Order: sequence, then structure tokens, then C-alpha cells
Amino acid sequence: MSKKYSRTNDRQRVGFGQRPRKRQQPGSSLRVEQLIKKADLSLDFSQEAVKVTFDDFNLPTKIDQAIQGQGFTSPTPIQVQAIPVILAGQDVVGIAHTGTGKTASFIIPLLAKYLENPSQKVMVVAPTRELALQINQELKRFAKYLQIYSVLCIGGTSMQKQFQSMKRNHHFVIGTPGRIKDLAERGLINFSSFNVIVLDEVDRMLDMGFINDIRGFMQQLPKNRQSLFFSATISPPISQLVASFSQRPVTLSLKTQATSNNVDQDVVRVVGDESKKQALDGILRQKEVKKVIIFGRTKRGVNKLFQVLQKYGHPVAVIHGNKSQPQRQRALQAFTNNKVSILVATDVAARGIDVPDVTHVINYDLPQTYDDYIHRIGRTGRAGKKGYALTFV
Repeated sequence: MSKKYSRTNDRQRVGFGQRPRKRQQPGSSLRVEQLIKKADLSLDFSQEAVKVTFDDFNLPTKIDQAIQGQGFTSPTPIQVQAIPVILAGQDVVGIAHTGTGKTASFIIPLLAKYLENPSQKVMVVAPTRELALQINQELKRFAKYLQIYSVLCIGGTSMQKQFQSMKRNHHFVIGTPGRIKDLAERGLINFSSFNVIVLDEVDRMLDMGFINDIRGFMQQLPKNRQSLFFSATISPPISQLVASFSQRPVTLSLKTQATSNNVDQDVVRVVGDESKKQALDGILRQKEVKKVIIFGRTKRGVNKLFQVLQKYGHPVAVIHGNKSQPQRQRALQAFTNNKVSILVATDVAARGIDVPDVTHVINYDLPQTYDDYIHRIGRTGRAGKKGYALTFV
């Protein structure tokens, strides 16, 4: 990468009935040396040779056709581990980096199990609208040749449409905790009818204060069910949740290091707001900076930065919590389809956004924690490609 920027060699939603957590100062748990690391694609686990093929799972023909139609030949390591265990009906705790094929690792076997038992119903709970939407899209891709009906239950979209959808015969409910809770309180979701629950990005849901809602959901599910937990990290609260609501789960761990070896990480030292804007403008004008997500801390801050970048003539879109769901989807679609090359976002986009070929992630504002940093930079360096992460300090 060109060295026009300064490099250094230095090493809420609050759950119902819960108190808001004391707000941490941004970056208070971060050290500069944690933000600097050279990429080494030869070490990334996603590049390991996987001898298993999808044929080894003996999946139904229509699912195999959908997999082939997506251009997949070999399963990723998390899929190799998770698919046979889920097919066997066991509870699972999956620990893996973002961008490892985690969603397909539970969607594929659950579709196969549905074909064996069409009365099976699955609930998938995700922390953000964007992640729930992407899970639903991936479900549709793998269920292309199946008569499977799913309901997407997220905020920012028509409640009335979801009312109507819930009354139809559905097999999968995919949503965020808040909207699922709202629909359940209106009598439109009967938890006792679900045989399988998937909790995706469990650590993020707990961080966002959804622990009480999640416990409430789990308590209403039938005791004879399959429970699948996926998380980037396993903390004591997550371990307690798993122990309370699962039967001898199989733990699958692919988390070999905090950040992917595919991502070249560095810092950009700046003094003052104007210097910061000029440094960002200079970075964005470099020809190798082709597709960028820029993270800011506040909704107001990212809006201001969006306006500044527009004035500089950059093709940019913005997403944050105050944007309606259609606005967020349009911005994300414009970024995905390369109508704009820059997406400015708050941490609402840090998890679950799987946009191909993001070359750079720029932390314009420091994240709250190192875990937040990990999930931000996980938007680049995916599918075996090299990415870059720059953090302003």
C-alpha cells in the first residue's frame, strides 16, 4: 500500500428489567500495539486444505443442487465440523471468526432435517436487522429448490406485513430479539411450536442487553429441542446461558487468534479534526483503496462525516440506527453493487455485514472495546483475500 498516510512502528438497547451498563470511554480498553499487525495469508485457517466435500454429508439432491449453484465446491472448516453434528440432532456451541461460512453451517443441515421432518420449525435470533436479513437471504439461496417459507421479523419494517406473514404456514422465523418479543406479546409467535433455536452472535446480543429477552424465549421453548449457539467469544454469561438451556452441547472452536491473518492492520496518527479529515481524504484517493467501510462512534458523527465526504466528491452512503430499514437496505445495496465505493457506518454494521471485496476498513473513531475492533475489521480480508484495517489515533 502507498505510504501517503502516516504509519507508525509503535507497538443499546437495554434488556427489559436491566439497568443500562455504565458507558465506557471509546478505546479505553485498547492499546495501540493491538491495532498493528502485518497480514500473512499463509497462516489463515480459512486457507487450510479441507479434504471433505459436500458430497460426504449425503445431503438431499435439491440442497446439493443449490450448493453447486452458489459455486461452492468444498465446505469451510466450521461447516466441516458443524454440519454432521447438527444433522445428528446434537446441541452445538460454535466459536469462529466472522466470515468463515458460519451461516451456511447451520442453514444447510437444518434444511436437510426439515426434508426428513416437515413438521420441524426453526427460530433464528440475531442481534441486528442486517444480520437477520442476510441469514434470511442465505436461507432462500440454499432453499431455492425447496418449498420452504420463512418470516423475517425485524424492526424498521411493516409490522402489519409481519402479522400477515406469521399467519401463513411458515417453517423458519428469523429475527431480532425486540421484534420477536413484540410479535410474541401480540400472540403471533408460539415458542412451544419450535423444535430448533439458533442464537447467532450470542456475544453481541448479550452486549446489547438482550440477555433477559433471550432467557425468556428459551424458557418457553419445548424441552425436547435442538439448541445452536454461535459466537465469536465465550464469556462466563454465555457459558451460563448455554449450560441452562442445552443438553450436552458439542463445542466447535475455530477461533485460533483474535484477528484474521488476512488483514494488514496499522494506525494513522493525526492531530486535530481538520488534519483527520484531510488524512482520510488522502487515503480514500489512493487507487488501491477501492471499497471501504469507515466506522464512526455516533450517529451524529457519521452523518457529519458522510456530508464532508460528499463535499469532497467521494461516492459514499451511510447507515446508522436512526435510518429506517429501507434506507439502510438501499445504502447497503448501493455499496454491495458498487454504485458507491464508501460506506460510513456506526457499529450497527460491524457484525453480520457480508459484502464481497471490501478492501479497507477505516476506524475513523476508536471502537469501544477490542472485541468491537475485531468485528469491525472482520468486514475485510474475507474469503481468503487480503484486506487492510487503518485506525485513526
